[in-house]
Amino acid sequence: MGKLWTILSHLHSLAGPTVTLLYPLYASVQAMESSSKLDDEQWLAYWILYSFITLMEMLLQSLIYWIPVWYELKLLFMAWLVLPNFRGAAFIYNRFVREQVQKHTAIQAAGAGSTSNNNVIISANEDDKILSTSPKEKSKRKLLSMIIPKKLKL
Repeated sequence: MGKLWTILSHLHSLAGPTVTLLYPLYASVQAMESSSKLDDEQWLAYWILYSFITLMEMLLQSLIYWIPVWYELKLLFMAWLVLPNFRGAAFIYNRFVREQVQKHTAIQAAGAGSTSNNNVIISANEDDKILSTSPKEKSKRKLLSMIIPKKLKL
């Protein structure tokens, strides 16, 4: 009974790498070999989210230390991202990440364009978005221009 209990109590140390790395690596290779674009999107989205979660964990390590069930919650969330029945990674990417990337791209394009127009129309991947030059938008653009370095001109 002692060996069985030891195995069961340390099962999470095997489940974590299996759920977060081994299966996604296998599925990513399978996706690369298939002709479907749908599975490619799922696994690219997974690796983007996995990288983001790993970076956030590194940055917030001292805070996460005080959350007693962090590892189990992370494991459940990662399983939801990975399992093909849920397609969680593609859902999170399409729902949240893509929106932020499109906003960032629209703001960058507006900053590079002429400021004489009142409205700048920017075409995103799926939607057409109109970015007005209201004072609120100007302050956002100004803040982003301070944060995001400009391209070097040679």
